[in-house]
Amino acid sequence: MDLFLNKNWNKVTPCLVLLALEVLLEFSECATQAEVNKHLELGRDFLARGQLSDALTHYHAAVEGDPHNYLTYFKRGTVYYALGKAKFALQDFSKVLEMKADFTAARLHRANVYLKLAQYREAKEDYLQVTYSEPYNEEAISLYHRMDGLSEELQLAEAYYRGRDFAAAAELASRLLEASPWAANLRQLRAECYIALNDLFSAVSDIRSVNRLQQDSTDGYHRLATLLYQLGHVSDALKEIRECLKLDPEHKLCFPLYKKLKKVDKLLLDCEEASQNREFVKCVDKAEAVLKVEQEVTLVVFEARKWLCSCHAKEEQYSEAILECGRALELQRDAGVLCSRGDAWLGLGEFDDAIRSYKEALDIDEGLQRAKDGISRAQKLQKQSEQRDYYKILGVKRTANKQEITKAYRKAAQKWHPDNFQGDEKKLAEKKFIDIAAAKEVLTDPEKRAVFDAGGDPLDPEAGRQQHGFNAPFGHFHHGSPFQFKFHFN
Repeated sequence: MDLFLNKNWNKVTPCLVLLALEVLLEFSECATQAEVNKHLELGRDFLARGQLSDALTHYHAAVEGDPHNYLTYFKRGTVYYALGKAKFALQDFSKVLEMKADFTAARLHRANVYLKLAQYREAKEDYLQVTYSEPYNEEAISLYHRMDGLSEELQLAEAYYRGRDFAAAAELASRLLEASPWAANLRQLRAECYIALNDLFSAVSDIRSVNRLQQDSTDGYHRLATLLYQLGHVSDALKEIRECLKLDPEHKLCFPLYKKLKKVDKLLLDCEEASQNREFVKCVDKAEAVLKVEQEVTLVVFEARKWLCSCHAKEEQYSEAILECGRALELQRDAGVLCSRGDAWLGLGEFDDAIRSYKEALDIDEGLQRAKDGISRAQKLQKQSEQRDYYKILGVKRTANKQEITKAYRKAAQKWHPDNFQGDEKKLAEKKFIDIAAAKEVLTDPEKRAVFDAGGDPLDPEAGRQQHGFNAPFGHFHHGSPFQFKFHFN
């Protein structure tokens, strides 16, 4: 009996194992289908709320869970379409039509993707297939009849470009892009036209779009970085070339350009920082270093010369400033450079030239307050030039601090002390000594100095400021000086 059971059990066991496996598989499939349905439901909810990225995540999961369901591909394809991801939308709609060739909605969507990509022949074929299934589909019929015209215009735009009629080619490409905004080839064509027409800003915009549409294009990033550099946008160019190096760290064009851009960008940032810190000599050094690295890209050279113009002027190296400002203006008319040149002319006492330079700046930017203030200051200083210039009397720069002013005063006072002179020379010395003392009084008093710097004279009796002046005759001077001076006026 035992032997009988053992023999029969050996026959029954494989059947039980198979039955158990079938039950488990059926349960697993039910669980998987439930998960797929859940993802589809969530995807639909997110899509209804306009949360496309979240919807896409769930449709991805649905496709992975049920890779044989054409509807999941179609739903994911519609989200790709809404996100402008033409390549992936095209793949999903094509997959749907492989599974179900008579799914008209998928074919119409694919035709629309082809249209946006400027693949007019493929679009025309799909629109035609839609009309076979749905003879009264107005969208398909209308678009089908447009395809030949768009195809001819594309060929004409390419012919204009080959014939170097770049303006006509760009205009036609712009019209085609209204119907085919995802066409990288059209944007590339228009970008090349803009470059030929020297409209680099427009070219940059199109090449950015090409890079987004094509993705992972090292050549595109290199081209974009080169254009931005030519426009003088060094920091932006550096960002784009780094994107190229993320894809290929040793790219034969991107890597050497990266090294150059990094150096120029650092030097220009150093110029800005030095100027802000009032380290004007350092600013000049850094700007000259830029010119050693770059001599050909006009707007980068302009930026360097602009810093030379500004920092020389602020360092009161006025002749050098005017020279560099002139070189910068030969490259580009710029209101800021004109104002810096005006400041330099002011420093040299050339008031008419200064006013003229500020007015040129206002011709470029009529609301520029710096230029308006410059004109006002130049006019006041021009009037003031007929009076005493306290800085010139002491022989100090307008940026001199109190210690430098006091030192200069002591030196001048010792030189022009009236007791050192006789006769007519003594009278001249007395006048100079009064001016020297007045200069010290004004320039070591912050309020009086501010009045003078604004173009006024705080010691001018006509300005009602006599109380701040000198009460002559006077005897002993003791203006913080180690010297004691004794003299009398007649």
